[in-house]
Amino acid sequence: MQTIYIIGSKGIPAKYGGFETFVEKLVENQKNKNIKYFVSCMRENSEKSGIRDDFFEYSGARCFNIDVPSIGPARAIAYDIAALKKAIAISQENGDSNPIFYILACRIGPFIAQFRKKIHEIGGQLLVNPDGHEWLREKWSKPVRRYWKLSESLMVKNADLLVCDSKNIEKYIQANYQKYSPRTTYIAYGTEIERTNLTSDDSIVRDWFKKHSISENNYFLVVGRFVPENNYESMIREFMKSSTKKDFVLITNVEQNAFYEKLKRETGFESDKRIKFVGTVYNQELLKYIRENAFAYLHGHEVGGTNPSLLEALASTKLNILLDVGFNREVGEDSSIYWNKNNLHEIINQCEEMSEEEIKELDYLSSKQVRERYTWGFITSQYEELFLLKG
Repeated sequence: MQTIYIIGSKGIPAKYGGFETFVEKLVENQKNKNIKYFVSCMRENSEKSGIRDDFFEYSGARCFNIDVPSIGPARAIAYDIAALKKAIAISQENGDSNPIFYILACRIGPFIAQFRKKIHEIGGQLLVNPDGHEWLREKWSKPVRRYWKLSESLMVKNADLLVCDSKNIEKYIQANYQKYSPRTTYIAYGTEIERTNLTSDDSIVRDWFKKHSISENNYFLVVGRFVPENNYESMIREFMKSSTKKDFVLITNVEQNAFYEKLKRETGFESDKRIKFVGTVYNQELLKYIRENAFAYLHGHEVGGTNPSLLEALASTKLNILLDVGFNREVGEDSSIYWNKNNLHEIINQCEEMSEEEIKELDYLSSKQVRERYTWGFITSQYEELFLLKG
């Protein structure tokens, strides 16, 4: 039996974002019964699902809860360290043969050498998912950014293998950390491809559209965290310059957000009735319906690897308009339209002129792209092959 210890997500059942969803889909879609997953969970994540036991089973995975004090940005570091310690102890108790410890993100670089030594002593291997460029995110202060960069370099140095979910991240690791001769492989992130089970007549649909004065196929859409590196400012400024009569619907959480207040002051977007911040949508079926019935999806992310909201858009939205950076080109290829920070208003105007046939062709290509390369079933199979090969 090949044992895999997954560290670095807040845990399953998934209540948060990307890594949590990844772990949940990995265990849900497990095909090979010769693999046993052990997953670290933050106790507060488990409690959201009414789980209070120290150990519990979920979708065949053995999960263990970790208590972490509230100590600000350092909390995630303390969590990963405690979880990895616990995982190594469980592995030793179980007498595992060739265990694999898979750490998601590069938060504990300054501490990893001692853990790597311990992992090797018990015949195990250390795998790391380097995630995106955490040190570029504007939410962090300069000292914190310096820590993330140092931590990344030490995780790269000590990993037996880096599993990159973006080819561009893999290239970056190889180019920037050549001195460590890093061993890397590429396995993408995944997404769902099932269509929504809601119809236009369902009350949840009609209530939402009526509440926000929006109508199907008559809005540009964006879904994502409201942070500067996702280029909301560029998208809003450029949209305001466009001549479209359609709405710009932003599904994002802006409550008590200083960046939102700053943008309101600097762009005056409140005076443009087309721009509609509608808060978050937690009902996944409703969110799918909103994506499927948008005229087009706007994507402005430029920091990080394969982005979950982009994959969801490619799977469900007819027309996708992506910021022209390597991460997005890699995923969208020829199924999308690309913009830069000065020409988005022109692209929006041009999209208004596109024929139904042109839009249908792009819709077909983007759905095909996701079906062939990004389904969770496909991603899970690639991980199982890797784990059994490394074990």
